[in-house]
Formats: sequence, structure tokens, C-alpha cells
Amino acid sequence: MIPAAFEYFAPGSVAEAIGLLEQHGDEAKLLAGGHSLLPALKLRLSQPGVLIDISRVAELHGIEAGDRLSIGAATTYAAIASDPAVLGGCAVLAECAGQIGDIQVRNRGTLGGALAHADPAADLPAVVLALDAAIAVQGPAGARSISADDMFVEMLTTALEPNEVVTRVTFPVLGAGEGASYAKLKHPASRYAIVGVAAYVRLHADGSVAAARVAVTGAGPRAERQHATESALVGSAGDAAAIAAAAELAGESMEYLGDIHASETYRRAMVKVYTRRALEQAVARARG
Repeated sequence: MIPAAFEYFAPGSVAEAIGLLEQHGDEAKLLAGGHSLLPALKLRLSQPGVLIDISRVAELHGIEAGDRLSIGAATTYAAIASDPAVLGGCAVLAECAGQIGDIQVRNRGTLGGALAHADPAADLPAVVLALDAAIAVQGPAGARSISADDMFVEMLTTALEPNEVVTRVTFPVLGAGEGASYAKLKHPASRYAIVGVAAYVRLHADGSVAAARVAVTGAGPRAERQHATESALVGSAGDAAAIAAAAELAGESMEYLGDIHASETYRRAMVKVYTRRALEQAVARARG
């Protein structure tokens, strides 16, 4: 199908993009990679009067390495998956980005677009939650930071204000005694997550679990932390029995989605399976 008519703008800066959002109000939509917006336009499920293309705004691109990894919102999945600083300092992020869609999707889809759209089957929100990333945004009132725990509110709904733009996302650099993993049951055609689980662990010197963060995507209306699983694992020896017991608590308080791809019952069962797999790998990585 052919989209409804719209005006097109390609701002050269974040400030210019924010100005256009203010000027055009509810008629405007931001365009980054376009893999969610363009199909909606073609089906006329979305009919904005104005498209603001931020894909070429230079300040939204690039990966900066230091004590933390700072990644521009318009950085593509392919760039994240292949970047040496990401591979060396936060390999789970590269691992996740490399599993998204196909080559075309990875070459155009963007980090900021994925987080702002908050598709319930998207991969990156779970990893962002497990790694306790910080999302930098900018709007008419200035710049602010949104914690990963506060970002995802409901299906396709985030903590972003209407005129705000995601500018960068900051991730930790994992060190000795830390490990993270992303385990995913993917749809065979789209490669969206039917269930995806991201896990992070930090170990004490004696090998017991000092900290844990676990997040699930694909199973419910939004990516969601698994606090009961985390609490059960912390303080344990991090052995197979402890991991299995903690994984059994995953998803117990979640709201589930059911569709032609997987029932609620199946997703509930797979949350436990993939939580165990993600935790096993995260602990193994933390042990070196």
C-alpha cells in the first residue's frame, strides 16, 4: 500500500528536531531506522502529517568507550554488533544486537528507535533492563536521564514525553566477576522474541552471587524485571540447583500475551526455561 501524504524534514541537529516536534505537535513523527514506522505508514495504521528524519543527525551516532559505553541513539544494530569496544566491554549487547531481524534490519534499525518504540517482542529492552542502562533524552525543557527501570511503562508506551528525543544510551563495562547473557526463543520468520531473557550477575570472590538482574521480553506487553528470581539468586552459590530454583520463580507475577505464534501457557513455561539458560551462561561468564 501507499502511505498517506506527509511533509518531510531532515534536521541537522537534535535541537532542530525538537523545534520541529514543537512546531507540528501531534501531527509529527520521528523517523530513525523506520522498521516499525514505515510498515505502519504503508498500512495506514499511522498517518502523521509530518515526518522528521533524524537518521543523519551526526550527534546521534557513534560509540564512545570509557568507564561506561555511551552509544548514540541512531547507531544501528549492525554497528553495535561489530564494534570492538562493545565486544570487549559489554559483549551481551553485541550478542543481542546480532540476533535482531535480518541483515537489512540490522543495517537500518537503531538503538534509540527500538527503545522509544518499545515493541513487546523487541530484544534490546530486556538487555537494557538487565544491564541497568541509562537513557539520555532531550526535549524543550532540556536534557534528562531515564533509568532503564522507569523507561518501559506499557505496551508501546515509554516514559518519553511527546517532544523528547532519545540521544544516547549508556551501558556498564563489565569487569572481572561479572557476566551477562541473552537467551531467546525466536520466531522463525521475523526473529522477534517469542520469549527473550537477559541476565546479569556479579559474583563475590568466593563465587557466591553478589548481585543479579533478570529481564524478560516477548512474553508480556512490555519488557519486565524479574525481582523474585533476582532475590532468590543473590546470596546463593550460583550453582545449578540455585539457578534452577530461581528460574522457577520467573514470570510468576507477569501479565502474558497469547497469539497465533504462542499461547500464554507456552510463553509462561518458556520464560522459566530461558531464564535458566540465560542465568547459567551469565554465571559461567562471570566465573571466567
